[in-house]
Amino acid sequence: MTEMAATGATRRRGMLARSLRWIMLAVLALFATLVVALVLYRFVPVPSTLMLGRWLTLQPVERQWVPLTQISPALVRAVIAAEDQRFCSHDGVDWVELNAVLEDEDGPSRGASTLTMQTAKNVFLWPGRSYVRKALEIPLAMAIDIVWPKQRIIEIYLNVAEWGEGLYGAEAAAQRYFGKPAARLTTAEAARLAGALPNPILRNPARPNRGLQSAAGRVQRRVGQLGPLGDCALPG
Repeated sequence: MTEMAATGATRRRGMLARSLRWIMLAVLALFATLVVALVLYRFVPVPSTLMLGRWLTLQPVERQWVPLTQISPALVRAVIAAEDQRFCSHDGVDWVELNAVLEDEDGPSRGASTLTMQTAKNVFLWPGRSYVRKALEIPLAMAIDIVWPKQRIIEIYLNVAEWGEGLYGAEAAAQRYFGKPAARLTTAEAARLAGALPNPILRNPARPNRGLQSAAGRVQRRVGQLGPLGDCALPG
């Protein structure tokens, strides 16, 4: 090897080492930021990435943060019944449902996201379906379940969930659709709000179409079957 070739090889190795060092530092910085956010978000009002995106593009956002004590227990139980019936018993990931989806030949068209995973997506990740995002959701959900109690997870979820164009959180949704605070939602109103979550842009809880009426009926039946399995998320 000539002296020039040796010098070139040494330079390339040096550049590779510096690149790897910067990548490692970036990963460590991202991890540290995530840890700080997890701790901080246990105590302060939390925005969603969708809300941040709207703010950055100067689009209106309607959201009024309220503590869990100011949200009707009927809505807490309705959302658990509709979205994640094993919420009180899993560690952030419902491995039973996830394995069923993975073993099902129609798995990619079905969902296995727990409320904790949805909260991880809403607060830390981006919308849309992808295997990369799902792979990130799982460890994030498990970390959230360790750092936040179940009541805090539900509190954040219900304050960042999308219920219409630019409409976020239970309080803003209750005021817009029913003209009352979230604390005064009835069982039927809570079931409509929970039934609208899979498609909040096209489903109006104040004027439910046949699809939403059917979904709300299913939610109410599931609430009746839930029993004490939803009590872990109720304020003490």
